[in-house]
Amino acid sequence: MRIPLRIPVRLVPGWRRLAILAGPLTLAVAIVAGAYLYHAAAPPAPTAPPVRDPVLDLPADPGLLIHVVGAVENPGLYRLPRGDRVFDAIAAAGGLSADADTSKLPDYAGRLRDGEQIKVAFAKTSSGTVIARVNLNQATLEELESIPGFTSAFAQECIDYRTNFGGFQNTRELVEILGMSESDYVVARKFVTL
Repeated sequence: MRIPLRIPVRLVPGWRRLAILAGPLTLAVAIVAGAYLYHAAAPPAPTAPPVRDPVLDLPADPGLLIHVVGAVENPGLYRLPRGDRVFDAIAAAGGLSADADTSKLPDYAGRLRDGEQIKVAFAKTSSGTVIARVNLNQATLEELESIPGFTSAFAQECIDYRTNFGGFQNTRELVEILGMSESDYVVARKFVTL
């Protein structure tokens, strides 16, 4: 036979009133604790960058603007980083062209300055005249016909090509796309530029 085990429980007088007050209070403490734990576990909100003093904080310079002219493959304006040398400017312009006078080159090791113009001298012919170069992307039909190796028909093909395809990107396109012979190109490349 089993003997029932009785635990004497004695309630405090007025326990019902205490339970009615403790229930909402316990719920409020649980909500506050849950909100705290949720906030502590959430990643921190991104902070705004500190306000900078515009007088003391100058923006970084985007670089040097250099004008490369003369006997280079692609003369023009180039944006180069600070600290670059004359060699870097000539390399950015496609390097020396076939008709550059290598005895009169600018100082390759010289540092560049903003707004500087780098001039690469053309080689002179035996008669002492400088070879005039014709821009393939801007020349008229008559100017193209004056180039050795260019016939009237080939000059017209060059104009049609630059009109239809936006111009030449490289002088080698005369051979690779328009079909000029290598021997004619070797002579003509000294007279053309982009």
